[in-house]
Amino acid sequence: MPIEKDHQYYDLVVIGGGPGGLTAAIYGGRARLKTLLIEKSLIGGLATYTNEIANFPGFPDGIGGLELMRQFEHQAKHFGVDFKISPVKVVDLTGPDKTVETFRTVYHAKAVVIATGGKPRLVGAPGEEHFLYDKGISFCATCDAASCKDKVVMVIGSGDAAVEEGLFLTKFASKVIMSVIHEEGHMDANAVAQQDAMREPKMEFRWNTVVDHFEGDERLSCVVLKDTRTGELIPVDVDRCFYFIGYLPATELFRGQVTLDERGYIPTNTRMQTNLEGVFAAGDVRQTCLRQVATAVGDGAIAGFEAERYIAEIDVYEKQLMQAEKPGLIYVYSPIDARSRDFLPTVRDIERDFAGRIRLNLVDTYKGECLAARLGAVDSPSLVYTRAGRVVAK
Repeated sequence: MPIEKDHQYYDLVVIGGGPGGLTAAIYGGRARLKTLLIEKSLIGGLATYTNEIANFPGFPDGIGGLELMRQFEHQAKHFGVDFKISPVKVVDLTGPDKTVETFRTVYHAKAVVIATGGKPRLVGAPGEEHFLYDKGISFCATCDAASCKDKVVMVIGSGDAAVEEGLFLTKFASKVIMSVIHEEGHMDANAVAQQDAMREPKMEFRWNTVVDHFEGDERLSCVVLKDTRTGELIPVDVDRCFYFIGYLPATELFRGQVTLDERGYIPTNTRMQTNLEGVFAAGDVRQTCLRQVATAVGDGAIAGFEAERYIAEIDVYEKQLMQAEKPGLIYVYSPIDARSRDFLPTVRDIERDFAGRIRLNLVDTYKGECLAARLGAVDSPSLVYTRAGRVVAK
């Protein structure tokens, strides 16, 4: 027998509880939007696995990822954000009433921020799961390089990210060992990065190798490599191991609705807008060049702000511009355009001549660019006529 689901209504629903999602929720709550954040497992996301975040502004001595994310969560709750810990099963983001469905509840929203993040691609070797994140296996040199001072680290991979991050690690580590699956001298990185790596005295290469398994007690102490030609097992003592073999964005839920690139990331404009009206993306799930707590926070701030503006404009559009009580005249203008300013008195004269018979509204393209686009008034000045809540002429 199917479960009868509860229906709940929000202004803004944020899917994903990492730094980007939490920031978007903070902005939504502070704007007095009824805001819900849905996270499938752990509030804070991958940031909670970082022992020390040393490059987030405001914490010169560093701060633990879990502690920082708890502060984000506390701030969101302070602004009235609701939290739900549950995986999202189905979404429908294509219409004005957007639905986000969990096991027992259907949440309705005017706007949605997607901040589902993703996860690094894993090797899948025995012992890997025990040493992930703060126990020796890392995925972010920028985050964890400072803790590798004068230590031996291993890098898995040979693409641009692996080689460039490996070079960055040489500024801290005493030795950087790269495990490369290819024959000697061949990497997948660009030529300049390869040349720099080959010249770097702190870098050592183990060609024709893959990870066989990991060893250690509480922390990783040894990566056992396997020679792909001979099958020989090669133990390598290390203090930390970095993976740069790809990243898997958590976007499958949105496929067929939100546009994804060839790798599964969500392309957005600078306003964090996706291809769907009222749907925004923030953080690691977005098509971007850098994935850090600081960049996710920036994305989330923009997404939360733009969601609030979108909801406000929808309200103005439906209740004010598309009013059905009288024929409407909407003047779309730019205050910095001389023609727009010159025509404004004429519009006022029309309103006066038809006093009581029409309703005049003004849309400033500087403040209401999205409203102008919704009206189809791409040029300013423009006049839009409405009747019975519909645009009849421009």
